[in-house]
Amino acid sequence: MVNILRVVEALPHGFDVMCAEAAAEGVRNMAILAVEFGSKDDPFADPGALFAAIMDGDLAGVGGVTRETGLTEPAMRMRRLYVRPAFRRTGVASALAGAMMQQGFQTAPLLTLNAAASPAAPPFWEAMGFVPVNWPRATHALRL
Repeated sequence: MVNILRVVEALPHGFDVMCAEAAAEGVRNMAILAVEFGSKDDPFADPGALFAAIMDGDLAGVGGVTRETGLTEPAMRMRRLYVRPAFRRTGVASALAGAMMQQGFQTAPLLTLNAAASPAAPPFWEAMGFVPVNWPRATHALRL
């Protein structure tokens, strides 16, 4: 069973292990998250949010939502979704995405994301209801 928790004060226990696994795969977004979270300009501050997925007591993945900038309408951006290799194909990503989407739609009727970093990302987000767009900073969007 996957438990989704909102990360508030500090990155969750086990984040360092997850960050190392991401780096070993050539994924930079966890190192970026480590710098962003809790900083003076933390993009995950309210109304944004960062979520952790816990499975069998271990940190399985993280993902967050932040304000989208540069659009003419209110929007939130899905970002920094990462699931550790040992927890993939177990529902962790879908559970995290669901929490991220719920939080995002509480603030704005439009969600955006950039799925260009991984070939697995576009099909995943499209299965979650997002549609491809050709916007300067986004590859996919979903309207409420």
